[in-house]
Order: sequence, then C-alpha cells, then structure tokens
Amino acid sequence: MESLNHKAGTAGPGQKVNYQKQLDQLLEALQKEGRVPRLLLHACCAPCSSYCMEYLASHFHITMFFYNPNISEAAEYEKRRLELTRLIGQMPFRYPVEIISGAYDPQEFYEKVPDRRNDREGGESCFQCYELRLQAAAQAAKNGGFDFFSTTLSISPLKNAAKLNEIGGRLAEEYGVPYLFSDFKKKNGYKRSIELSAQYGLYRQNYCGCIFSKREALERNRKRINPFTDAGNV
Repeated sequence: MESLNHKAGTAGPGQKVNYQKQLDQLLEALQKEGRVPRLLLHACCAPCSSYCMEYLASHFHITMFFYNPNISEAAEYEKRRLELTRLIGQMPFRYPVEIISGAYDPQEFYEKVPDRRNDREGGESCFQCYELRLQAAAQAAKNGGFDFFSTTLSISPLKNAAKLNEIGGRLAEEYGVPYLFSDFKKKNGYKRSIELSAQYGLYRQNYCGCIFSKREALERNRKRINPFTDAGNV
C-alpha cells in the first residue's frame, strides 16, 4: 500500500521539508486503511520517548529500541534504560508498547565517532553518532520484520531533525525498511515531553550521553554558578 512506502518529499531551493505534515498525512492514511503497522522506534531516553509514544501508540504497534553506546558510563546507561522501562509500564497505550535493548559497547562509539573536543553539540561528530544509532535501528527493524523504523531524537531542540531524516531515508533504501520521517518537537512535542516527565517523575539528564556532551554540560553549569560570569551568559 502507498502509505506503507513512506518517503520524504523534496523541497525546492531555500525551502524546508515539512516532516510533521508528511507524518500527519501518513497517520491519516493508516487510519482510513484500518492498518496498525509495526514500528521500531529508537529511544534515547524516557523523557524524549514519552511524547513520541503517546503520539504514535494509537497508530502503531511500537517496539522501543534502546541502543545508545554513546552513553559513556554504564551506570548512566542502565539508569536511562530502567527509567524507560518503568515509563512504558506506567503509561496507558491503545496498543501495547514493548522494549528491546541493543548491545551496550561504548568502544564502538569511540571507534566510529571522533573526539569532538573542538566540535560543539550539533556538529559533524553528532551526525556520525546519529548514523551509528540509526543504522543499528535499521538493521534491527529489518531482522524483526518491522514495517517502519524511526528515532525519538528529533524531539530535542538540540538535535537536527533534517539531518536525522536525511540519514533515516538513506538507510531505509539500504535496508529495505521505510523510515518514519518526523520532527517530534513540532506540535509542542518537546513541551509535552516536559509535562509528561513531571507527571511521571522522570529522570531528566542534562546531557546527551557521550563524554563530550557531559563536558559541555559541566561547563554550562560552571558558568551559571560562577559569580564573576558576566550577566549576558548567566
């Protein structure tokens, strides 16, 4: 069916693809067909997953795929994984949501993503991290016979939705599983994730996961508490 071969449209020069509009159209088509496809949704953490699951669980049978070798500390990784598991067990869904975990191997991240000490969050090394996690999701979706795969990462204001969708579309062609194009921060998605985090008492980390983002978070915190920091940076 046409709706199960979801492809991103192309934009003209200077134009942006409206991923939210495309997703709305897909969900409307699925509803008309009475189809409930299987979606493998890569999850970075419980707060980002909260709105994405609430939004999509009326249209898909969702399996959350927790795969984040970028998280530098095992204790932090486990804390986020358990928090997502707890949230799935507590949130009400029209269709049950499951969770599976990929292998946790930070060395894989360090081998495939270069040290970004001179590259702030949102730079080229982050794009390589997107690719690492989305490629694992695409492979898992293919192995599991899923109808779509996607990621919760686009809900974050610090994540580049256009780049995520570009990578996802390319991997969809490579692995033969359609990518669910999206920008979950739209329709107040990020705001709703904050509300749900408060409602369920979720742990909200202040960095993406890798040692580089943690350094940046520590630096931001240092500037906030430094009494000699100028007012413009407080």
